[in-house]
Amino acid sequence: MTNDVMLVLSSNVDPNEWIAFATRLLPANAELHLRGMVIINEGKSLSEGALPAREWRNTFRAITAAHPAIHDEIQVYVDYQPFQRVLEELKERSVGLLLIEWNAFSHTIGGMPFEQVLALSPCDIALVIGVKTIMASHEVLLSLRGGPNLSIGTRIAKSLAGEGSITLFHAVNKGRTAPDLETVMRSVPEIRRTVTSVSNVLEGIVSEATAHDLVVMGAGMGQLKRGGATQPHVFQQVFERTQKPLVLVRAAHQEAIDFHAPSMIFKPQESLSTQVDRWFAENTFHSSEFDDLHVLLDLKEKQGVTISIALPALNEEKTVEHVIKTIKKALMDDLPLVDEIVLIDSNSSDRTVEIAQACGIPTYIHQQILVDEVGTHAGKGEALWKSLHVTHGDIIAWIDTDITNIHPRFIYGLLGPLLKYPRLQFVKGFYARPIEVGGKLQAYGGGRVTELVARPLLNLFYPELSGIVQPLSGEYAGRRQALEQLPFFSGYGVETGMLIDILNRSGLASIAQCDLEVRVHHNQPLVNLSKMSFAILQVFLARLDSRYGAELLNHANRSMKLVIQDEERFALDILEIGDYERSPIVDIGAYQERHKA
Repeated sequence: MTNDVMLVLSSNVDPNEWIAFATRLLPANAELHLRGMVIINEGKSLSEGALPAREWRNTFRAITAAHPAIHDEIQVYVDYQPFQRVLEELKERSVGLLLIEWNAFSHTIGGMPFEQVLALSPCDIALVIGVKTIMASHEVLLSLRGGPNLSIGTRIAKSLAGEGSITLFHAVNKGRTAPDLETVMRSVPEIRRTVTSVSNVLEGIVSEATAHDLVVMGAGMGQLKRGGATQPHVFQQVFERTQKPLVLVRAAHQEAIDFHAPSMIFKPQESLSTQVDRWFAENTFHSSEFDDLHVLLDLKEKQGVTISIALPALNEEKTVEHVIKTIKKALMDDLPLVDEIVLIDSNSSDRTVEIAQACGIPTYIHQQILVDEVGTHAGKGEALWKSLHVTHGDIIAWIDTDITNIHPRFIYGLLGPLLKYPRLQFVKGFYARPIEVGGKLQAYGGGRVTELVARPLLNLFYPELSGIVQPLSGEYAGRRQALEQLPFFSGYGVETGMLIDILNRSGLASIAQCDLEVRVHHNQPLVNLSKMSFAILQVFLARLDSRYGAELLNHANRSMKLVIQDEERFALDILEIGDYERSPIVDIGAYQERHKA
């Protein structure tokens, strides 16, 4: 167990005061882990928490960027019982003290009964009620019954007292001898006086509290039982009558108490729909959350990672220069967030390559990459697969080169989640027709193929991915260690296959999506969308074949009849449409040689 402190906030409070409070309790060289909880009422979709979660993250970001003790990601949990998620994290993370902001008159914390919260915490825990301005010194009343919470109680009381003093209010059962308080006072010199009570404990605490700034009380589980259905707990009565900030503490390991949690506190297996709703709320970001490029650069340098941008292109001479110059100036020249930008061309017949070279970036023709080893195929997916070979970054971002309203957010919106949240492996961008929410443009909806083909099929066969706003968007980023393990479809199906394969390999929690606001590009004619849909349907069949062994694709027709109708022709054209599936590039010897550790 470390000395780290985790601060958990849930209501509409000023995090500045709470972070100041937590910092007061933080031992030297320990870290502060900040967590937010968004509680969704039963019967509502967890996805309703997406915007509140974003507001929490923005609030946290504004006040914690320069905090010396906050080093890890700031996580906001959205759930019906979000505190259960905190407990799950504590199983994996070593924390010495769990600090929770709480309303004393609520019987739950993060959707769980507060008695269970106290009982199940694997570390020391402190419930903090009514925090006000933290001063250099406080007069602290420390109320304990027996010794089970003596260490954690005195530690917190000392931290909060500062230059002030502590009064130990000790309650014992009638007929029992009080402990050796002189020994306690010698070990905690801040305790200037002691008071022992054997009756009228509540009145004694209330009376003593009037001369103190803060009250710290120990929480033995036996004491938490109320006298009746409407009888408040002692600590609730103390807070109500004194209106003094109160800290209720419980040690993880209490002497002479052997508590076994009832099995019914563990939540039952939840529905897939609920899991997706939670993912949507917690893993959907907005590019504005990552617009402080200096913060991203600091994260990049601390993690020791490199970043590459690969720009797939085919006859994009009208837009490629503006795309390259915009991202190169903002993310390489002005601030070195990105280590390399390369153009991956697919044999353009216009000046695309010439323009890119004049911008000073390396250019490659995908038909010439690894051609001796594996040959070549047509299609954007082939270009993306081969771009893994020629780039060097630990993180690779791809954006299309036909964007007419290019902005650095198209890159930092993809990189930000990967740099701030190490658990993520892949980030998908989304954008569409804009609406304004709270003064910001918000993207919603997808293109025709997205809404008529991709999303319906994902909902049918891969419902885990049903929360992806734009599965076919051309802007996404991932970690090389994940991408190099994936097969790539060579053509229109590359985005669909990539999402399904990331899900199968790493799970939904490894995927995020980011709102890039507005993307303006040239719409494709309907016949091209028909060809795209035909290829994407084949990718779904291929993945369903591998899942169920149905071999549907072997029986499917790969040629598509296109209706040609104009002034000169009315006929059917037959076109062979089908993606070639590349094996993971890490299996290629030349790639292993180039990228060996």
